[in-house]
Amino acid sequence: MAPFHICQFQERDRKRVLVLFSQGMEEHISATFYHTLMLPRTLLLLLGAPLALVLMSGSWLLAILCTFCLLLSLWLLARYPWRNYVDTCLRADMADITKSYLSGRGSCFWVAESGEQVAGIVGALPVKDPLLERKQLQLFHLSVSLQHRGLGIAKALVITVLQFARDQGYSEVVLITTNIQHGAVGLYQGMGFQKTGEPSKIILSLLAISRIHFMYPLSSAQGKRL
Repeated sequence: MAPFHICQFQERDRKRVLVLFSQGMEEHISATFYHTLMLPRTLLLLLGAPLALVLMSGSWLLAILCTFCLLLSLWLLARYPWRNYVDTCLRADMADITKSYLSGRGSCFWVAESGEQVAGIVGALPVKDPLLERKQLQLFHLSVSLQHRGLGIAKALVITVLQFARDQGYSEVVLITTNIQHGAVGLYQGMGFQKTGEPSKIILSLLAISRIHFMYPLSSAQGKRL
């Protein structure tokens, strides 16, 4: 595997960046489906509904069709939040990456390149909240292609964001991920990010997906060690 290097986004990278971003988000569909499938209420529905049909109609064919329809509905439900998120971003900040991330000093978007391929991406934007007493930078869209994982690219991209934030005078780096993204949660915790607040449910309660807020304090000794 070719070594990688991290550089600022350029317009020539746009198509490859968008493909990597979309594919990275769609990977979570299977994990969401399995997560939802293993919920007690989902298992109860998948067992109870077909059994009720058999008891009422005596038809195992109807029970099988019912199970198939329930599983299909569950897959479409698991697909919805990720496809919706991708579509929303492609109409918002990812529609014009240069304008969204490179038009000011306090924001940036980076690409990890390996050979001729875009191996990873990450962006960062200032948190615009007049009530905040601290200057925060928010990390967005960290993603690494499947064939380039295990090389330390994700960690290197996060370190790039942290160093940028320190150079720009930010006091904290914040981000939001979900309980479905186990690899990301493990990465952030291993790098010293701290969970802030209680997880909050998002999208559909049936999916039991929770937002997890992380914060990295750059002004602390912890931040200075990086």
